[in-house]
Amino acid sequence: MHEYKIITLCGSIKFEDEFMKIQEKLTLDGNIVLTPNFFNRIKKEDIDKKTKKMLDEMHKQKIDMSDEIYVINVGGYIGESTKLEIEYAKEKGKRISYLESIK
Repeated sequence: MHEYKIITLCGSIKFEDEFMKIQEKLTLDGNIVLTPNFFNRIKKEDIDKKTKKMLDEMHKQKIDMSDEIYVINVGGYIGESTKLEIEYAKEKGKRISYLESIK
């Protein structure tokens, strides 16, 4: 059985369309792709601190399970949460790829 590389997508959820396109491409390229949770009926500002903490921990666990993270940095944008995820991935020795080259 082939062992597939696991990639976690990181970036602002405001780039949902890009996440979907990249998830599809990376999957068809033969990778297992983990994504942030997208909530269509709940606004980000309506999520309480306890739930936000849980979601952040879940995403870190996805990074732990991954061989690599892929940062969706449309227009070079990397928000504070994504910066923390990149630092976390670096600490864990994960490969880091970017949609757009970083300056």
